[in-house]
Amino acid sequence: MSSPEPFDSSIQKKAAVTEVIVESDIESLNYSGSEEKVDYFQHENRLSSALKSRHISMITLVGVFGTGLFLSSSVSLSTAGPVGMLLAYIMVGLVVGANQMCITEVACFMPVTSGYVKHAEHFVDEALGFTMGWCDIYSSIIPNELSAVAVVMSYWSDLNPAVWITIFGILVVLVNIYNIKWYGEIEFFFGCLKILLVVGLILTGLIIDLGGVPGQDRIGFRYWRDPGPFASKYTTGSLGEFLGFWKCVSSVVYAYGGTQAISLLAGETEYPRRAIFRAAKRVFYRVFTMYIATVFILTLIVKYNDPDIASPTGTAAGSPFVIAMKRAGIKVLPHIINGVVLTSALSAANLQIVKASRTLFALATKKQAPAFFLRVNRNGLPWIAVAVACFFVPLCYMSVSASSSTVFGWFQNITSSNILFNWIVISINHIYMTRALKAQGYSRKDLPYTFPGTEYAAWFSLFFALLFLLTGGFPNFIHGEFVFANFFSAYFIIPLSIVLFLIWKFVKRSPYIKPEDVDLKSLFADIEAKPEPPYPKLTGWRVLTLLWA
Repeated sequence: MSSPEPFDSSIQKKAAVTEVIVESDIESLNYSGSEEKVDYFQHENRLSSALKSRHISMITLVGVFGTGLFLSSSVSLSTAGPVGMLLAYIMVGLVVGANQMCITEVACFMPVTSGYVKHAEHFVDEALGFTMGWCDIYSSIIPNELSAVAVVMSYWSDLNPAVWITIFGILVVLVNIYNIKWYGEIEFFFGCLKILLVVGLILTGLIIDLGGVPGQDRIGFRYWRDPGPFASKYTTGSLGEFLGFWKCVSSVVYAYGGTQAISLLAGETEYPRRAIFRAAKRVFYRVFTMYIATVFILTLIVKYNDPDIASPTGTAAGSPFVIAMKRAGIKVLPHIINGVVLTSALSAANLQIVKASRTLFALATKKQAPAFFLRVNRNGLPWIAVAVACFFVPLCYMSVSASSSTVFGWFQNITSSNILFNWIVISINHIYMTRALKAQGYSRKDLPYTFPGTEYAAWFSLFFALLFLLTGGFPNFIHGEFVFANFFSAYFIIPLSIVLFLIWKFVKRSPYIKPEDVDLKSLFADIEAKPEPPYPKLTGWRVLTLLWA
């Protein structure tokens, strides 16, 4: 294997260009040949770099900790039982961890806006980047999370849901239309609230289980023995228990959704390589540890056959934690949980707008979306892309009508399968990056940041993400269980991605990129042109930043 060729000084100079391209020149940009990479990095340099490591950590954290943990865990517990639910969270958590390693290594090597979309076309095929980008936009412009705000507010108010959709819709738009730093600080605050809530739930649940509540005896592992460790679904016996567990796995996948947001705002982050790497390590440890601890405590304090957890209401009243707290005589907790769930819905709504707008920006850099999406305001915000993403916010009003909300619910379920498609593409990106490094004589030691064993973790993540996607709608194949809406929402992403891929292939005839043809030189040149200082050692009061940074 030949050794890597030395960097061309002209490439280094081009990679270091930071000249701002004025808006009048956007339409006339040269997108062909070697200049294409230079133009793309110039676009990245036009964005604000106001986000720091603590912002990236919390944005990813709030994208993961949402209604899936606080509310929907009741369905998971009733479906799989305590041990089945715990195993499902551990299994999916390992897959997510492997996937996080993949996206982190590639994003640190190529830190760009809407990372995995651009990675797909840089390392694999332009058609795959086009497919991934428009699938992401399609799943993000449907404001299902904002419509959930009205449901959460119904716990406190009988006002028409349209009132709350209007109020919080305006709030979400205001957060996103001026400066990315506003968004980062708000999400940092919401993330701190969620961490406090999760820690509080763990401690309170542990006190209840150990008999620390006056008038109640110690529960221990009583509910693991009666009604039992596993619940049966669709049939009885061991097969029913396995089907219950696998159905729970499908639900847990979406509870972990959002980890891929770690590379979404790389172009708007100060020192993105070190920020992404630090955030990736700390976010996953926090998410996995807190998820498993919270789920474990939950399985101890509520029976899986409790009638109150089988029919969630969408508000704090249906949370298994609230049910356990009420029975323990703790009355104020439901309001606290509902308040934090409200911030979860608002965070997710914010993230949808950010995701859609930055993906539009990334696609526009490659002429896969109109060039006017490249325009930024004086604060480095891609304001036209943000405006278009906000334009779809009024779709939330569909949930006000009972008949329309049923149809809207189909679209809401459709977007969730896109998470698995993201994980599949992220794994493929890393596999193809590794192939390109080997083909061109580089080693993993040449990458700016790495995790041990990620080349194997990529295949592990790819296998299980593909398995989860293909089996996500398995209940529809059980006799008497077929529901068209469920089948459609589980598998629509597959034909959609195939059609988008073939459209770009036939229209643009984009070639599959051979490993030896992947442009690695410009990426290594960019690393040399933009060195990042290491983080200072944590001493004194700065040790406390481990809680949030």
